[in-house]
Amino acid sequence: MQFGLNESQEILRESARKFFAGECPPVEVRRLMETDTAFDGNLWSKLADQGYTGIIFLEELGGVGLGVVELILLMEEAGRALLPGPFFSTVALAGSVLDAVASTEQKKKYLNAICRGEARSTVAFLEDSGSWDLADVHLSAAKGRLKGQKLFVSDAAIADWIIVVARNGIYLVDAHAPGVRVEPMLGMDLTRKLYSVHFDSAAAEKLGETSGLQRAFDIATTALAAEMVGGMQRTLEITVEYAKTRKQFGKPIGIFQAVQHQCADMYLETESSRSAVYYAAWALQENAPDAATAVSIAKMYASDASRTVGNRGIQVHGGMGFTWENDIHLYYRRAKASETAFGDASFHRERLAQQVIDADVASAQKA
Repeated sequence: MQFGLNESQEILRESARKFFAGECPPVEVRRLMETDTAFDGNLWSKLADQGYTGIIFLEELGGVGLGVVELILLMEEAGRALLPGPFFSTVALAGSVLDAVASTEQKKKYLNAICRGEARSTVAFLEDSGSWDLADVHLSAAKGRLKGQKLFVSDAAIADWIIVVARNGIYLVDAHAPGVRVEPMLGMDLTRKLYSVHFDSAAAEKLGETSGLQRAFDIATTALAAEMVGGMQRTLEITVEYAKTRKQFGKPIGIFQAVQHQCADMYLETESSRSAVYYAAWALQENAPDAATAVSIAKMYASDASRTVGNRGIQVHGGMGFTWENDIHLYYRRAKASETAFGDASFHRERLAQQVIDADVASAQKA
């Protein structure tokens, strides 16, 4: 793999950083997180105008036709800006599932609308167990109808369609159809609203089988880890700036070795996470044999690192880090919410162990 970004990727990253700085500054993030949905239609239209809502989808579907690496570069900058709203749930998550399991006609119908910025979607997976293991999904469809509930569904109140992972397949439901009830849930991250979704014999269109779900979730998991890297980077920047200006005993606290150690560790954890995420994105894009392993390593490391970076940033700030006026606690909230999404570090360590065991068994059988 190439360890550096090419010219077009550098341009994408820089343009995305400028876009988010101009269209989604901290004051706008705070305004949106205090609304019921953290969604702004004008910002969404601008994201679509930039081509971001179709970044990884084929041009014949209305997309831009770029790869997973470009997606994670965009998600990293979105995380750095703490972008509110349904971009991740619609593009990286629901869009990836549609692209992986839907028929050609379904892709033309649904993905095209997402690429144009005319529709938003999300995926309903979690149930009472809170487990990201497909074996723990119990809701099932009968005769094209869904009955039951899903929990912790991001951005469901502003979705046009909800993609539901059931035991016997993956289904698409009109979010405003009879038999669908969306209710808000409390969440750690105020910029990404969570909901419970109740289905009472709601009509559902089958997209495909659950066997096609893993690659879509791997793409979404890597995109989320990239967003976490962006949040870590911004947390580090805020903390270093504070250490340069905050004075104790007449001197900036940044000259004290204990503070320097905290910042150095934050830098190490951020850069290590970035390397793991970039490799996972490349492995997915190139269909490398170790792609699934790379994804779990990236999410495992980023889950622990984002929490630790947040802890260190708060510690350097002291009591200031917990005040409502300080932005660093907003990044910490996002880090804590993202830590468990798509499996925390323990979940992915278990997944890695299973992959190693399965590989050993397969080798033994061949021998």
